[in-house]
Amino acid sequence: MTAAARVRATVADLLNIPDELRRHEIIDGELIEKEAASGRHGGAQGRLFRKLGPYDRKPGGRWPGGWWFATEVEVQLAPDEVYRPDVVGWRRERMERLPGVVPIVIRPDWVCEVLSSNKRNDLIKKKRAYHRHGVPYYWLVDPEQETLAVYRWSADGYVELLIAARDERVRPEPFDAVDLQIGVLFGDDDEG
Repeated sequence: MTAAARVRATVADLLNIPDELRRHEIIDGELIEKEAASGRHGGAQGRLFRKLGPYDRKPGGRWPGGWWFATEVEVQLAPDEVYRPDVVGWRRERMERLPGVVPIVIRPDWVCEVLSSNKRNDLIKKKRAYHRHGVPYYWLVDPEQETLAVYRWSADGYVELLIAARDERVRPEPFDAVDLQIGVLFGDDDEG
């Protein structure tokens, strides 16, 4: 069957997969199962999620706040585009609380993918889709290269703001109120 004749997968196709078996995304209309994450992938994902803690609260007070975060939730950008970002965030001013529905249909304000064996989708297809749907920030964490790449939306495509290596301490947008020691994502202890 040619690509033009292929029937595009939809949210209904995704939701027909039993919850306990569903680790899928719809990328360019194709239902694709996410591969199992390596320890390095899962570790980087978990450590990044924890480092975002100061933002995961109401704004005001000692910490910056103002965000909701989730990992591996289904986010629908279009009927034939549903993704499971490794870590995803919404500004609380745009979303009162995290929805209890699947998939979440509110466009995220920030997405982070941790690169793994399916990195081609993260680097090309998902990046294009997130841009097309106006996701303001896209981060890529690469456990193999031990880097963080930060992109900001612009009309012509994502603008690369930063690529940081393991030994660097940065303040990456939109979470620039608190330092991030990149090595922490890859197992280093935070030194302050």
